[in-house]
Amino acid sequence: MKHTPRTHYRACNLCEAICGLEIQVSGDEILSIRGDQEDPLSQGHICPKGVALQDIYQDPDRLRQPVRRTATGWETISWTEAFDEVATRLQHLQATAGRSAVGVYLGNPNTHNFGTTLFLPDFLRSLKTPNLFSATSADQLPHHFVAYLMFGHYFLLPVPDLDRTDYLLVLGANPLVSNGSLMTAPAFPKRMRAIQARGRVVVVDPRRTETADKADEHLFIRPGTDALFLLAIVHTLFAEGLVQLGALADHVKNLEPVAAAVQAYTPERVAASTGVAAAKIKAISREFAAAERAVCYGRMGVSTQEFGGLCNWLVNLVNILTGNFDRPGGAMFTTPAVDTVLPNRAGKLGRWSSRVSQHPERFGELPVAALTEEILTPGDGQIRALVTSAGNPVLSTANGAALDEALGQLDFMVAIDIYLNETTRHAHIILPPTTGLETTHYDVVFHTLAVRNTAKFSEPCFEKTADQRHDYEIFQELTRRLTGGTYDPPFATPTQMVDAGLRFGAYGKTGLSVQQLQDHPHGIDLGPLQPVLPGRLFTEDKKIDLAPASLLADLVRLDGQLVELDNVAPDFPLRLIGRRQLRSNNSWMHNSQRLVKGGDRCTLLVHPDDAAAAGMVAGQVVTVQSAVGSLQIAVEISDEVMPGVVSIPHGWGHTRRGTQQAVAEAHPGVSMNDITDPHLLDALTGNAVFNGVPVRVVTG
Repeated sequence: MKHTPRTHYRACNLCEAICGLEIQVSGDEILSIRGDQEDPLSQGHICPKGVALQDIYQDPDRLRQPVRRTATGWETISWTEAFDEVATRLQHLQATAGRSAVGVYLGNPNTHNFGTTLFLPDFLRSLKTPNLFSATSADQLPHHFVAYLMFGHYFLLPVPDLDRTDYLLVLGANPLVSNGSLMTAPAFPKRMRAIQARGRVVVVDPRRTETADKADEHLFIRPGTDALFLLAIVHTLFAEGLVQLGALADHVKNLEPVAAAVQAYTPERVAASTGVAAAKIKAISREFAAAERAVCYGRMGVSTQEFGGLCNWLVNLVNILTGNFDRPGGAMFTTPAVDTVLPNRAGKLGRWSSRVSQHPERFGELPVAALTEEILTPGDGQIRALVTSAGNPVLSTANGAALDEALGQLDFMVAIDIYLNETTRHAHIILPPTTGLETTHYDVVFHTLAVRNTAKFSEPCFEKTADQRHDYEIFQELTRRLTGGTYDPPFATPTQMVDAGLRFGAYGKTGLSVQQLQDHPHGIDLGPLQPVLPGRLFTEDKKIDLAPASLLADLVRLDGQLVELDNVAPDFPLRLIGRRQLRSNNSWMHNSQRLVKGGDRCTLLVHPDDAAAAGMVAGQVVTVQSAVGSLQIAVEISDEVMPGVVSIPHGWGHTRRGTQQAVAEAHPGVSMNDITDPHLLDALTGNAVFNGVPVRVVTG
């Protein structure tokens, strides 16, 4: 049967960039996927991940109906049977062993699907368990922690105004590859070239990343010392009279405690620890302060380290103290069409602690580094059942090998996931939602983090079959059963909820609604970021707290480790860092042939000097050891990493038996998280440490 070709315009939801796509379809066949030239945010940009939406939709390994694990293998079951069994077993465990007996782990793809984002909270409330874990504490928790203390809301995150800045200082981020992270910035290569035409881009990173390679200047820095570098910049701003609050003067408090706290962190004092010369630190400070419009941006490299909280506080201080906050070209807050930064969701800290190691709760979650011990340690409150949603923590959390063993000891596990992967292979039941091209989509989360205010609503390219369920339908059905049938949400679908959010949002008076977005499938441009202070602040006095007490106190911990930073441990002389790759974001993307094709990308980057000293040659398989484990990996020799640093990309390690991802299994790589230490945390925020992990390389 011949079908008339049709064109769909939608946003890609595989990473934070939400690039606009133009998709040509005929019947159930995808003819082409290309960038949407008329998308107001991405302006035609597309990366290989966007094209891979086709691979995910057509993937023969993707689950489409519920399956149950049996002694002889996996069997397909009905949705009703699956929902009933999951609810019954979870209820029984909580009735006999307490609410804490059920744990939940949420992967980061949950935030890329508005059905999950909007209806998952009801499901979590029905469980009433304190044992909630997510990728947040393996990724970005320091950002939220600092935002809460300084601005009064955990999700009030400043975004670099890339399109108007003249000077971009980047620490621990690779936006040329990621197109932003906690900064939705599609078409970053184009935006970066425009910045360079106006001014400068400077990157500070232990690796000469793709962004660093194209920047005007790159500075190597020793992993884990970014807080010292930033403290020296703030010191220089005060010491040389470069602090200029400008319009912010009436909206900040506690400037004097900051000046006193940074007095000891001279560029000369931190130079040896950071590996950055004192003269260079002063030069960067002066350039930044002198630029007409400048912005400092830090991401994974500064977040997933032992002083991630301090780093994010200091990034904000650099922007605030130079007057580059809440002004065009600096760090700004968005005005999203659907606003999730609401007073009743500002966040809370420390209401309970984990049972084994007493890690305090942050914004309703416990550090994911505690998940394994909470499963393995007997006693009241032990996790005996686990619900995972769109996550693969065996590959994405610290010491995944230990978690892998722990999952095998659970009484019950249910996974809401489209794949049988390294984590979900332990599940008793897997509930697969529709995904990608089968779903309606509005990006609730990443419009809140975008470098320009826009709105876009995406219709599905393909209708789901009678045997499939959308993510929100899965959570609705589970919640109904867990609440004894009393669950009655005010909105039946996420589309209805978004429509209400649009109508009552900042642009509702102009008529913005789902219908209007449907009439404009490329999206609607709502304009550049605008100053919003003090109205957008959630602090009681409507002022930014420049010196939260817990952050000032954490400087004592930093000082206590200065000696350690200045000395190389003989047992583990190298420092391990991760690296972002254009064709990889989450582990489940490795089941797309177009994303894994080519040479082996899961290699150990080693500096030529370190390779020569150890007798390593390119392609040689070596053993990398840490305090908690070891792995074997091929060597790639390159001066893109600084001496003393080695690098392994995140998300690989498809070597466990019992998975069903043929492409990934043919390109397994190794998981760097088999050798990261769950006890190595940013003590202030609870975030895992993946950058600066002490390791050694054994060649014999």
